[in-house]
This record gives sequence, C-alpha cells and structure tokens, in this order.
Amino acid sequence: MSFRLSNNLLGILNFVTFLLSIPILIAGIWLSRKAITECERFLDKPIIVVGVFLMVVSLAGFVGACCHVKWLLWLYLVVMFILIVLGIAGTIFAFVVTNKGAGRVLSGKGYKEYRLGDYSNWLQKRVSDENNWFKIKSCLVDSKVCTDFHNQHMNESVTEFYKVHLSAIQSGCCKPSNDCQFTFLGPTNWTKGNGVFINNADCNTWSNDLGTLCFDCQACKAGFIDNLRSSWKKVMVVNIIFLVCLIIVYSVGCCAFSNSRKSKS
Repeated sequence: MSFRLSNNLLGILNFVTFLLSIPILIAGIWLSRKAITECERFLDKPIIVVGVFLMVVSLAGFVGACCHVKWLLWLYLVVMFILIVLGIAGTIFAFVVTNKGAGRVLSGKGYKEYRLGDYSNWLQKRVSDENNWFKIKSCLVDSKVCTDFHNQHMNESVTEFYKVHLSAIQSGCCKPSNDCQFTFLGPTNWTKGNGVFINNADCNTWSNDLGTLCFDCQACKAGFIDNLRSSWKKVMVVNIIFLVCLIIVYSVGCCAFSNSRKSKS
C-alpha cells in the first residue's frame, strides 16, 4: 500500500509541475519573439531554460514513479538533491550580499539618498562593470521610471517636493544629490551652477536631459542596488517556501525509490 501511495503521490506532484512548466515555456518563447527592449531580451532565455528544465525533470519523475522505472527515479532524486543544495546555498548567498547597506535619512526631506560604498563589495562590482550597467541603465530608461516621476511631481513646489517619499531608484537616478545644492525648478530640472563639486562627482554627472539625468551617477547605482535588495528579500521568502516543497517532494521520491527496490528484491 505504501508503495502505491508514495508512487501515486509523486506522480501527481510531477504531473502538476509538468502542467505548470507549459505556460512558463510558452511565456519565454513569446517573449523571445516579441522582445523589443534590452530588459525583455534579458528575461526570455532564463524563462525558457526554467520551463524546459521543469518539464524534463517532472517528466522523469512522473514516468519513473508511474512506470516504476528505477533508474529514472534515481536520476530524478539526484537532480532534486542538487536543486535543494543549490537553493540553500543561493538563499544564504543572497542573505549575505543583501544584508549590508541602507538609505541615508536627510534632515527636512521625505526621501532618502543612497551611497554606493554602503553596500556589499560583490554588488558594487556588478553595477560598476560597464557592460552590466549599460544593460541595467537601458532597462531603467525603457521603464520610463524618471519620465513618470517627472509627470507625477511636475506641478509641485520645492517645499512640496522635498516632503515627497521617493523610491530608491527615483531618488538616485531622477534627481541630483542633496550634496550638490542645486536650485529646484522642477523634479528633473535643476539649476546646476558653475562650480566643481569635489565631494560628490555625481553633481558634475547630472544633466537636465530626461534621457540622461543621473543614470550614470553612483547614487543611481546605489539606488538600483537598494531596490534589488528589497526584491531579493522577497525572493528569499519565496525561495524558502519553494525549498520546503522541494524537500517534501524529495522525501516522497525517496520513499517511492526505496519501495521500488523492496518490491523487486
């Protein structure tokens, strides 16, 4: 009875996983054909890989459990074990690299500002690489985060603007640093002045052009990292839940594999 129960349960779980892999694969293929921006092109291949991987692994588990193919079950369990180990390692790594850094509170301002040096060295190196940052910057420009920011706050006075709560990316990429002491004319329009800003190189990088703004500033990179930290922390919660599910499925698979060996002995 336990042989049938564990095998049937494993078969059902893998059949559901197989069904879930189909829309994931379709979404990846659709995105690869319809992708226009750098961001969309960046996402299509990982989605296709995940879809194909889930489909192959779930098929192996389903056939191994329902047709009592011992070598497929063994291969399935090895892959599941590797996934669990990688999932645990990835979660620990994500926690370590996102544990450091936070926005700095400004007196009299509703928003925070961000410094690249406050974050982990690993994340700093990733965004400081020119090729990486070019892709990230393309995504930020394509998302129109600063255009929307401009439209949302264009009718506000300087007093009202300074009380606004901004996202990390809006604060770092769409406006100049508070160190620059520029004169506010609009959310993306500031009087720059003629001085050389030794304490903060971002002040010389700033441009009122909507396509430039502070996208090449260190503060923008720091704002992106801070936003990434928040996203990764949410992903870590999902990853832990996913790991618990994997361990449950792996345990059921181990029972099915053990029972299949006993039934043949």
